[in-house]
Amino acid sequence: MDEALRVDHLTAGYGNLKVINDINIVVSRGSLTAVIGPNGSGKSTLLKSIVGLASIHQGDIKVHGKTLTGLKPFEIANMNVAYLPQTNNVFTKLTVDENLKMAGHLLSKTEARERASKAYEFFPMLKSMKGRQAGWLSGGERQILSLAMAFVRQAELLLLDEPTAALAPKVASQVVDKIIEMNTKLGTTIILVEQNALKALEISENAYLLVAGRVSYEGPSESLLKNSELGKMYLGLRPH
Repeated sequence: MDEALRVDHLTAGYGNLKVINDINIVVSRGSLTAVIGPNGSGKSTLLKSIVGLASIHQGDIKVHGKTLTGLKPFEIANMNVAYLPQTNNVFTKLTVDENLKMAGHLLSKTEARERASKAYEFFPMLKSMKGRQAGWLSGGERQILSLAMAFVRQAELLLLDEPTAALAPKVASQVVDKIIEMNTKLGTTIILVEQNALKALEISENAYLLVAGRVSYEGPSESLLKNSELGKMYLGLRPH
């Protein structure tokens, strides 16, 4: 298996507080993997650990075979790893177009313009919003913009932290559709932390269920969907 991400025996948290314990995860290149579980189970901490925003107490993290442990967040970002938090994922005082150009700041001006132009093709709903300040966008529009910024950055590994939280069902569906397209059409490896466990399992190949900071299940998403005991206990799923 061509590994995009490997997490070995990771224990991490904030300061001296340990939130996740002895986590092992392997994600293949080009896959869409769901990370689900109850509130407070450590899902967001896992993503933050990967991008250098949490304290690593133990363990190792590798992206495409290169060790990330100990690197600064900007160094990890330069390895084509993009982390999109649930909020504060765009520059609210800049326009949509300025956000896309900002996302390409590590590219040459010509390449940044080309990537921004392609972003409007891949995310056509943004075309009519070029000059609009991002702070005036709806929640769903901001999420689409944040995905477009990751597109401009040519992210190979995309970490999404509850991208549909607080969105109306129709808007959430549009965001999910774009996530699927980035995975299937662009080959972007995606790790999705999602409050809607059922939707996350339906669109992903593999899943990890975190409970109290530990991996309680790992394997095919379809198998977890069919596991009525785990589904009822942790995910609010009805037995099939």
